Amino acid sequence: MAIFEMTQHEFVELTPTSFNAAKIREREDLQRLLRSNIGIVDEDLLVIAEEFSEWDDSRRRIDLLAIDRDANLVVIELKRTDDGGHMDLQAIRYAAMVSTMTFKRAIDVYEKYLRNNGSEVDAEQSLLEFLSWGEADEETFGSDVRIVLIAADFSKEVTTAILWLNDRELDIRCIRLKPYADGNRIFVDVQQVIPLPEAAEYQTRLREKNQVERQTKTRKRDLTKFDVRLSGELFPKQAKRNAMLLVVRHLCDKEVTPEKIEEVLHWRTGKLFYSVESVGSSAEFIARASSVSKQKGRSFDASCFFCGDDELIHWNGRSFALSNQWGRRTGEALELLAKAFPTAGVKVEVGDKGPDCDSQGAG
Repeated sequence: MAIFEMTQHEFVELTPTSFNAAKIREREDLQRLLRSNIGIVDEDLLVIAEEFSEWDDSRRRIDLLAIDRDANLVVIELKRTDDGGHMDLQAIRYAAMVSTMTFKRAIDVYEKYLRNNGSEVDAEQSLLEFLSWGEADEETFGSDVRIVLIAADFSKEVTTAILWLNDRELDIRCIRLKPYADGNRIFVDVQQVIPLPEAAEYQTRLREKNQVERQTKTRKRDLTKFDVRLSGELFPKQAKRNAMLLVVRHLCDKEVTPEKIEEVLHWRTGKLFYSVESVGSSAEFIARASSVSKQKGRSFDASCFFCGDDELIHWNGRSFALSNQWGRRTGEALELLAKAFPTAGVKVEVGDKGPDCDSQGAG
């Protein structure tokens, strides 16, 4: 989008430029101006340090370190480039480094910053007033670390990464500073591009909703483990997929065909096994399965099947890989298999019942 000067008679387009072409330096110009005018990025920030580097590797420096009104630390990284470079990864590392900063330490850091800039302001009093606190609250201070990335523009690689990270409950904002020239004058268009200001509140609510949903799903996961006994030999506390593999392989060893097993587990017909002409190794199986699937216009996902050399089932000139995708009907499936082939010596019981599990013992 262009920027125009509106005169009495016309709109005059300003000429897009770059900080490099305008001979504007990153640290000496942009950073120097931003530390004193951080309000153009966010009115609710207070800069407490510049070129902050108080760890072993002194080459790593936070351009600007700030505090927001909620007492969160804010890492501000600045690039004058048009792609943002790798500033996202850099900023995440810095955020982790400062995440343990206390209120007392922040006062020391802020006081040093003020003195370096010729200010006699009382650091503690200034910080308390900014936070609207009557006294220090170490428990509340620094409960989170936000990140603000500032650049002339951002590559798709960077924006994609930021959107993904924000969806996973980080708080990263991207501010674009786009320079324009009008003769010897430089104008800067300041725009928050992630999250879009009009969508920021919605995205915050959505992130909170997704967090609740993920927690709910975790609580509801079926973590049942099974004690599997095969012809008297006990295999204790087996996860669902391992229990199925043990039982199915045992049944095949007892001359139960894969077709008969699939008949019992009728809801998995066509999805229980993947089979190809007999092969001698896992690598051969995957290569052949991939080739067959490709001929049918599909793809073969080996991660969804037991394809290891010691997991494949060989029967009547074909090699079979059992699906490893098992959900809440695992207990039912094991029970049906034990009852359908009583002479095979299969007995399965719940050995360790996870939260919200409804599976029953089998056999």
